[in-house]
Amino acid sequence: MRSFALPPECHHLVIRPWHDAVVDGVGYDLRSRYVERFWLSLLGPTSTCFLRYLADQFETTTDEFELDLISCSAAIGLGRGVGRTSAMSKTIGRCCSFKVARMVNRRTLEVRQRLAPLSTRQVKQLPDPLRDEHARWLHDHTDPATQAALTVQARRLALSLLRWGVNVEGTEQQLQRWRFPSAIAQAATTWATERWAKPVPARL
Repeated sequence: MRSFALPPECHHLVIRPWHDAVVDGVGYDLRSRYVERFWLSLLGPTSTCFLRYLADQFETTTDEFELDLISCSAAIGLGRGVGRTSAMSKTIGRCCSFKVARMVNRRTLEVRQRLAPLSTRQVKQLPDPLRDEHARWLHDHTDPATQAALTVQARRLALSLLRWGVNVEGTEQQLQRWRFPSAIAQAATTWATERWAKPVPARL
């Protein structure tokens, strides 16, 4: 994959929120303790700081805004360079590679306002102490009401995937790609598989 580079002489970007109903429903604020403890290990400090800087800017608008790249770069300790090989360009590229941001055109960047719970693959990349802490975090911070809401949503999506012809394994994997916790994805797929051969009631 080609490395990311800002367009030549690009000193400003339009920043828009990246809306995603699933991630927005289950994810964590960019300035949350979860992002600080667990996403930081994957994104690195510079990209995490950049996302938090943007989160502060979103406080003043619910829509898009223009970002002065030179001011932003200086504010988060990257100096004032914003060229194709600059630290700022690499930071934005890293955010895009982790799919927490995406360039929709040469001058517009969409950024998630909430980050999903780490996938199973991402959790395996954490150092052992953080991996254990992550397991405890999910146990302690996922309240019953949230668990119930996620379960209902996952079941509906699993049924839809099966109706579209996705197999059982693919359904569970897709739910995990949508950042549902592994246990909920597996249980919802099992539930939907059993339900698929039966009439589906109006309400789940």
